[in-house]
Amino acid sequence: MEGSRERGSVSIQMVLLMPTLLLVVWIALGAAMYFYGRTTALAAAQAGATAGAAEHGTTADCVRTATDLASRAGDSLAGITVTCQMGAQTVIAVVTGNTLSLVPGWEPATTQSATVPREEIS
Repeated sequence: MEGSRERGSVSIQMVLLMPTLLLVVWIALGAAMYFYGRTTALAAAQAGATAGAAEHGTTADCVRTATDLASRAGDSLAGITVTCQMGAQTVIAVVTGNTLSLVPGWEPATTQSATVPREEIS
């Protein structure tokens, strides 16, 4: 009779554990999408700053390169805004956008920047 008292215990365990497992997977996927968008923004900022820091690079080159790279990454980053500042010694590119989210109506924002020294030929 010992076995009959435990009858159905596996079903109860699955009812309790499956939602928890699905929640953990949901959170992991959300974090992965956020970090993918963040990495895309950082790569775009680095590419833009590098383009602007080239010998005859301009602010327009910086903005165009960063925008092109961010838009080619697909939906990982939306609402992209790129700003570039060219100083005497460095170029700073800042890329801002909204990353993907699994929660409807919530679009986490990310801002990434890169600073690259300007090329000088003596």
